[in-house]
Amino acid sequence: MLPARIELPGVTLTEDAPLAARNTLRVDARCAWLAEVHEAAALPGLLAHPALRDLPVLPLGGGSNMLFTGDWPGLIVQIGGARISVEDEAGKCVHLRVEAGAGWDDFVRWTLARGLCGLENLILIPGSVGAAPIQNIGAYGVESASCIERVEAWDRHSQQWAEMTARDCAFAYRDSCFRRAPQRWIITAVRFVLPREAPLHLDYAGIREELAAMRIADPGPAQVAEAVLRLRTRKLPDPAQIGNAGSFFKNPVIDAAQAAALQAAYPRLPHWPQPDGRVKLAAAWLIEQAGCKGLREGDAGISDRHALVLVNHGRASGPQLWALAQRVRHTVAERFGVLLEPEPRVLP
Repeated sequence: MLPARIELPGVTLTEDAPLAARNTLRVDARCAWLAEVHEAAALPGLLAHPALRDLPVLPLGGGSNMLFTGDWPGLIVQIGGARISVEDEAGKCVHLRVEAGAGWDDFVRWTLARGLCGLENLILIPGSVGAAPIQNIGAYGVESASCIERVEAWDRHSQQWAEMTARDCAFAYRDSCFRRAPQRWIITAVRFVLPREAPLHLDYAGIREELAAMRIADPGPAQVAEAVLRLRTRKLPDPAQIGNAGSFFKNPVIDAAQAAALQAAYPRLPHWPQPDGRVKLAAAWLIEQAGCKGLREGDAGISDRHALVLVNHGRASGPQLWALAQRVRHTVAERFGVLLEPEPRVLP
């Protein structure tokens, strides 16, 4: 058996590690082993170690997209590299390689400071760059997949390094091949293609109104980012102030017939037709109309600022938070016939 703490080449390994400071919901869970990987090249040797190779593996970025409902019985891998490299900047687009441990918001601000477009609507999203493809994070009408060229990952099935195209990643709404096979891939870097000039995405969730309030008639990416930052700061609780994982529920996508029936019954229901004929609904509106905004059971609650956000007011456990989320799901389903799905992973 390995000692409680050991330095492997390129890795810091800790047994029975606490996780409360490593997840934004601040759930007091633990893991059997925590591996902080300082160089991606050390990953194969870590996973092949005799004491670790048969354990379930959980890649962990900033911990902003998961809810621990108990202790993790295996190995948690946290990739630490955060380098941003410019691979090609000769044309109209700039090609970047970003290591998985870089903070997402730090990376977005880095691109804006260099006059690049494409990620301005995704400012202030917590988590790491390596976690972005898993969830295909998105906000204000933009998804990270729109700018991802390739993803570098260790394939635990083939025991080989893989460089996957955006098509290989099978991106969908808050989904990807990485999310569907969580035990297979460990992302180590992401390659992005960002234009120097591109049409801005302004027609979502109050961006134009916020720009008007800022008295900006001809915005650039930096001004759009500022508008989004103001909207997010005003509407969403700060994980540094109160434990939360951002939006906890996905916007449901339902068939056209059910959507038409709901629109007839609730004419003010926000909805967006999808390319496949289905219709996306606003989960926040459903939750609020069901009377769950601001709901609280002990220290587990739904934010009174935004109905999508599950919050930890202090010492709520993972099971308590999940029980409240389930209550919200069931209440919405009884009222509207729509079962909401969680956006974060619920573990174990």
